[in-house]
Amino acid sequence: MAEGTDVSTDAQMEADGRAEARGAEAENASTSPAGIVLVDGVCNFCSDAVRFLIPRDPEGRLRFAALQSPAGEAIQRRFALDPDAVDTMVLVEGDRCFTKSSAALRVVRHLSGAWPLLAVLLVVPRPLRDRAYDAFAARRYAWFGKADQCLVPTPDVRDRFLA
Repeated sequence: MAEGTDVSTDAQMEADGRAEARGAEAENASTSPAGIVLVDGVCNFCSDAVRFLIPRDPEGRLRFAALQSPAGEAIQRRFALDPDAVDTMVLVEGDRCFTKSSAALRVVRHLSGAWPLLAVLLVVPRPLRDRAYDAFAARRYAWFGKADQCLVPTPDVRDRFLA
């Protein structure tokens, strides 16, 4: 056989296919969701937090839903969370679910700028972090108010919200 002739064996074709698949996975990784964030949809602070997160996630890898929405309720059922407990942020990353301070501190890891540095607070024992989280959550309506309806996303970010 002459040098330079293109002969593909099954092993080469299989290896090429795996390489193409890895390339497609890498390409999809930049567009696939990094996590789903559930928040209390009528909490003004929570809605403002979502408005804060969106521009700091320029790749648009975080998705959002209200805890009270059909999508939020379905996710809560999937992870056996109490659907009446709207006093927590929930973060779903793949098959794992995080609540309260763990969710908040894991969310910042997906943001641009210096925000991911706050994740160092995950070294603080969870009971201590969650005590502070619970104290804030118990006062959030008094401090920031409560809306009559869930946040309605603008058309430019609507695709980042689960129905």
